[in-house]
Amino acid sequence: MNSSSSKVKFDIDKSGNYCDGELEFDGRIITVTDGKAKKEFDVNECDELIIRGDIGCGYLEYKPKGTENNDDNLLVCNFTMACINDVGEFSKVVNHYILTGELTEVSTEQNHVCPKCGRHYMHGMDMCIFCADKAHFYKRVLSVAKPYKKSIIIAMIFIVLAEAANAVVPIINGHVLDDYLYSGNKGESVIHGILMLCALMVSAKVLGQIFQVLGRRSVAVYSSGLSHSLRVMVYDKIQRISLKNLSKKTGGDLMGRVTDDTEEVKDFISEEVLYALYQLSLFIVIVAILCSISVPLTLLVLIPIPIGLYIYYMFRVTVHIRYMKQWRCERRGNSVLRDIVEGIRVVKLFGAEQREISKFDAICNQLSKICISNERLWAVTFPYVTFFIGIGEFLVIFFGGRMALDGEITAGQLLQFTLFLAYLYGPIDWFSKLPQKLGRVNTSLLKIFEILDEKEDMVYESNDIVPTMKDKIEFKDVRFGYTAYEPVLKDINLTVNKGEMIGIVGHSGVGKSTLINLIMRLYDVDAGTICIDGQDIRDFSPDNYRQKLAIVFQQTFLFAGTIYDNIAYAKPNATAEEIINAARIANAHSFIMKLPDGYNTLIGENAHNLSGGEKQRISIARAVLRDPEILILDEATSALDTETEYLIQQAMSRLVKGRTTFAIAHRLSTLKDANRLIVIEDGRVVESGSHTELVKQGGIYARLVAAQHQTARLKN
Repeated sequence: MNSSSSKVKFDIDKSGNYCDGELEFDGRIITVTDGKAKKEFDVNECDELIIRGDIGCGYLEYKPKGTENNDDNLLVCNFTMACINDVGEFSKVVNHYILTGELTEVSTEQNHVCPKCGRHYMHGMDMCIFCADKAHFYKRVLSVAKPYKKSIIIAMIFIVLAEAANAVVPIINGHVLDDYLYSGNKGESVIHGILMLCALMVSAKVLGQIFQVLGRRSVAVYSSGLSHSLRVMVYDKIQRISLKNLSKKTGGDLMGRVTDDTEEVKDFISEEVLYALYQLSLFIVIVAILCSISVPLTLLVLIPIPIGLYIYYMFRVTVHIRYMKQWRCERRGNSVLRDIVEGIRVVKLFGAEQREISKFDAICNQLSKICISNERLWAVTFPYVTFFIGIGEFLVIFFGGRMALDGEITAGQLLQFTLFLAYLYGPIDWFSKLPQKLGRVNTSLLKIFEILDEKEDMVYESNDIVPTMKDKIEFKDVRFGYTAYEPVLKDINLTVNKGEMIGIVGHSGVGKSTLINLIMRLYDVDAGTICIDGQDIRDFSPDNYRQKLAIVFQQTFLFAGTIYDNIAYAKPNATAEEIINAARIANAHSFIMKLPDGYNTLIGENAHNLSGGEKQRISIARAVLRDPEILILDEATSALDTETEYLIQQAMSRLVKGRTTFAIAHRLSTLKDANRLIVIEDGRVVESGSHTELVKQGGIYARLVAAQHQTARLKN
């Protein structure tokens, strides 16, 4: 649940003691109240608010205008890490106001504490497992099952008919006892009558089995369709979630939600919901039949049931907590397993197989203990409740036997009553296990709808406007941070003309890749705009905008499939001639043709059968095939040897002509063809110019060049 407010809390006063502090911003004054003192800061005299982290805590600083040294900053408040998200959002709003004069509200969407119950959300989730509206989730799942209602109705009819056929057996047993065995009649007519009733019983059983088979087939039809619908819904939403939100979750967790959790929900809806309706109907019918035989005996059976069901109800929270704990452990195990599989070469290289086995064994052992504990709860506790509910059966034998002896009911009626009790306790036993099943499915439902209800923090236009770059790309006062309290890019102002190649230089972690991510619109800016020919890139639909882009990443990713398919991924309708031409430009054609199957060579998972340089060249060919207007090179030649790098540089020189290119490179020699270099430091563009100009300035770029020359001499 997200909320907005002009106020946020902090929890440490200036003396270092816990307090119930509050920050408030009204568009001019920041008011700080910690329960003992009240301070005010004029935003019009402020350059920016700065958050600094410490061990287990942080502090918010006010930087007065005109000051260069951070020692002149004023302390606004202290806080623990529990408040860092809210204080960070507060500082972002104030800094945005300082830059633009636009007043917005403080968003607490990153809050990880439930506003209703005060419990912390589970890691990777933005929803409280205790306060979530589970009834609403069930309604939504049932709405997904609507297209399969015909199969559901048919399955329900067949299942009811199957049980109706089986229910004939106790009635026939009663007639055999009263009409033939206890009637005193003898002769062939009695034998024939018993044989006829036995044949009827066999026929009813056979018919019941046929109906049951037909019912199961109908269940299979709609359960498969429901499983497909749920998986596609979750997978589709994962594709549309921004990287900012996806980064909060592990790959194993997301895979589990698409597969395991949807399967859990599918099984519950296809099996338990259907049988819940059936069991409820059966319970009502059986109670009516029992009442027709003997009302007093029926009351003896029913009296313990509400008490037992109430006990089950009281255990629902305990069950839910236990299964959430089990899910957390399963998720950790999946994450470890995924890491081991993906990093198996590193594991083997460092001889860490036994260490990883021990790590996975420890998690599996913990999961085993949790599962045993959960099952023990049912195995030890709940049979007592089941026994209490079923105590009515013993009362029936005692009081029913006396009633039969007194002639109030016949022996056949008593037999019918006791046989029908089995049908009555079937639904009761089913409902008694429902909390355990609900505990599992509620956990899965929560995880599924937490994904489906994930707020999309990026605005996606649905128009058909296709960007065509005729003039320039402009960055205007761009600010961005992956978290509110840690801005990565600050006040980026940059103009890139069409056809220019811009080299992006700087130390690791200064924001080079972040700048590229914003150009690709994998994230939206927190403040400012990125425009193509004066139009904000947020005005274009992502599909239309990204059709004009291509990128070669530093970490090459190839899909499992053929080399041909991997190159064609950029343009699925490309001809073979276009694909081969792209491979030639990327200097990949020659090594591809040396492979046994050429372009039809299968690439395994992570392309282990190709070298780093070969994978990189396929990735470059994919970008060439895209024929983009905006080209992004993220250390595109980092995996190539010197000779191949030279050939690729020649190809790149031809490729970038007429295209606006952004190139990141730590090896500065690869940027010799750039029209202009920009140097990023501390999230800002601090230097801009050609290689010669920047070297003459003697600044950061000159020091980077000198350091690389020194490193090269040491290697030689």
